[in-house]
Amino acid sequence: MHKQQTEETGRGAGARPEAWLRRYHATDARAELVCFPHAGGTAGFWRPLSEAVRHALDVRAVQYPGRQDRYREEPVEDLHRLADLIAEALAAGPAPAGPRVLLGHSMGASLAHEVALRLSGVPGHGASALIVSGRRAPTRLGSGRSESDEALLARVRKLGGTDPAVLASPELLDVILPALRADYAAVAGYVPGGGLLTCPVVALTGDGDPEVAPQDVGPWRETTTGPFAMRVLAGGHFFLDDHLPVIAELAVSLSAAPAQGRLSR
Repeated sequence: MHKQQTEETGRGAGARPEAWLRRYHATDARAELVCFPHAGGTAGFWRPLSEAVRHALDVRAVQYPGRQDRYREEPVEDLHRLADLIAEALAAGPAPAGPRVLLGHSMGASLAHEVALRLSGVPGHGASALIVSGRRAPTRLGSGRSESDEALLARVRKLGGTDPAVLASPELLDVILPALRADYAAVAGYVPGGGLLTCPVVALTGDGDPEVAPQDVGPWRETTTGPFAMRVLAGGHFFLDDHLPVIAELAVSLSAAPAQGRLSR
């Protein structure tokens, strides 16, 4: 981890797991699923998945600073710094009693990958499997650029996933824009780190995603020495919304047999 940066930006919430992780359903499950939202997203995005897998997985959804119950905190505009803080928070909590699967969508996929790399060196806390969704492979990410608020909002409207009523309300936009700006700045400035995972990696994408072509998803196989699979599902950038049972089955399968999972489907 970038220790100096983590110490400086960790003041306040620090490495306290409860500051970063939201748990929506009580469960006796030993296996853990840590979910990372998309740019501009919140931990609540993962509530339906938490409900779907509550009997098999203990779901912890990451809440980034600058939104919902953390809206008073400054958003983080550096994806590596954000990964440092999240990894530190996970490592500061108890080691999971069973397998730990990481799942991230869009920006969250890059974060889940970076956090998995950081946790691989922490005994008892490493990822048993990684699921990345709606995101180009690290080697296929182009150089980003800053965008005006108008261009940013047009992009968000095109991708979907945000309530149109929120985007049409000046008052609500004032609330969500700082987090949106920070997240897209983090994505634009992101340069993937090095290192290889050894756990299984599954990459998911929508066949109608306007920003992520299937050929740019396949190279996720280069991020691990372990098993790899790619699945193309019907839908746009937020195809997950239409395939909740599929995502739930995949996460449960990987947690039950991390070394194999159901990677051939």
